[in-house]
Amino acid sequence: MAMSTYAPFLFEYWPQLLTLTVAYYIVTVILKVKNVNLQKSVVPKKKYISPDIQAEIKDEDDVDDTDFNFKSALPEDLAHVPLSSYKRYSEEVMLERSLEFYQDMNNRRTLRYYSSEPVPREVIENIIRTAGTAPSGAHTEPWTFVVLSDPDLKQRVRELIEEEEEINYTKRMGNQWTKDLQPLKTDWVKEYLTEAPYIILVFKQAYGYNDDGTKKNHYYNELSVAISAGLLMAAIQRAGLVTLTSTPLNCGPGIRTLLNRPNNEKLTLLLPVGYPAKDATVPNLTRKPLKEIMVWL
Repeated sequence: MAMSTYAPFLFEYWPQLLTLTVAYYIVTVILKVKNVNLQKSVVPKKKYISPDIQAEIKDEDDVDDTDFNFKSALPEDLAHVPLSSYKRYSEEVMLERSLEFYQDMNNRRTLRYYSSEPVPREVIENIIRTAGTAPSGAHTEPWTFVVLSDPDLKQRVRELIEEEEEINYTKRMGNQWTKDLQPLKTDWVKEYLTEAPYIILVFKQAYGYNDDGTKKNHYYNELSVAISAGLLMAAIQRAGLVTLTSTPLNCGPGIRTLLNRPNNEKLTLLLPVGYPAKDATVPNLTRKPLKEIMVWL
């Protein structure tokens, strides 16, 4: 049977149909090629990463704990008791206390020059106790405060830090970062590490252990430790001592090994603590006014 008999439409219009099919195919190919080229030409937005994060070498001793079996840190039947520690003050006393505390904290300065005069150990213990009152995720208290007073150990910590810091300043930190630090007159030489009577090293715990040896998650451990460090600094200032917040870039693993700390701990801050040297100086800095740091809505 002839095609004109059972498919008269196709027989009569096959040239036009063939042309349309070929044209559709060509247009489809062209659009695909243009789309690929367009995707190649679009430069993805680069996410900003601060220089301190870029310069940090990953801690090779970080442990992947996904295979560990974790247990809740708090009992399911935890008792709740009446609030007995709260004391309400009159508005006049509140204003007085808040202003006094602000003025005390506003006198706090970062100091790089220390007296070697000893500080009572009990004062340092009370300061650490205060830091330990900070809130933490699920009340896991993910912090360890290591206090160094032994001169030989402080010297070894200083040598380790200065060796790494020289590399940081000359190779890792970059021109802009080191330029920003020049007005503060800081470099990789850290005399205060051996001058101050104490060094407090603040470690965050990625996870912890229950009394039965099982592991427990430490939620928001970095944020919890940051809050605790703020209370630590406030307590140092309140006690009449001075300090400096040092973030020893890329020194954490070496210091952790030196101090025989476990792998679940990571060094976050190092603070020399003591009295200021008699000839101590500080940069002539000012703080932002309230209108630049607070928003009322």
